[in-house]
Amino acid sequence: MPKKLTEAEMPTADYAFYGLVWAGTVMTDRVDRALVKAHDLPVSWFEVMLWLASSPEPVPASVLGNSTLLSRSQVSRVVDALQTRGLVTRTPSARDARSVEVSLTEAGRTVFAEADTTRREALAPVFTELLDEQDLEALGTVWRKLKAAKAAQAEQERTR
Repeated sequence: MPKKLTEAEMPTADYAFYGLVWAGTVMTDRVDRALVKAHDLPVSWFEVMLWLASSPEPVPASVLGNSTLLSRSQVSRVVDALQTRGLVTRTPSARDARSVEVSLTEAGRTVFAEADTTRREALAPVFTELLDEQDLEALGTVWRKLKAAKAAQAEQERTR
């Protein structure tokens, strides 16, 4: 059986990439288990609710599809499920007759607030209590760089 490569045997970029993937997977799984156990709310549902809770106005469904880590069809299924539970509403857009806007209901805001507390508690021992302010700022810098590069690439593809 082949042995695992150690950090010293891997190129720096490969180790950093593996670390990002590993951390994202481990933390997402941890949060998903906690949210499902406490609120019967998968992390994908929470992600959509997070975007909705962060917006003072209803959010076009297309924006949710472009903003979350979910595909548009996944967003549609999540919104369907959230609507069935009475956590979101869909309304026709006043700006675009072809579009639908989504917003949290009062029950949705309550469930989101409780779930957000659960998420923070689940992450604390492996993230916010473990990393100092400098670590968090460095991760924020990495996130902004990766996001800006993705936006620039999307813009290039759009203008071709």
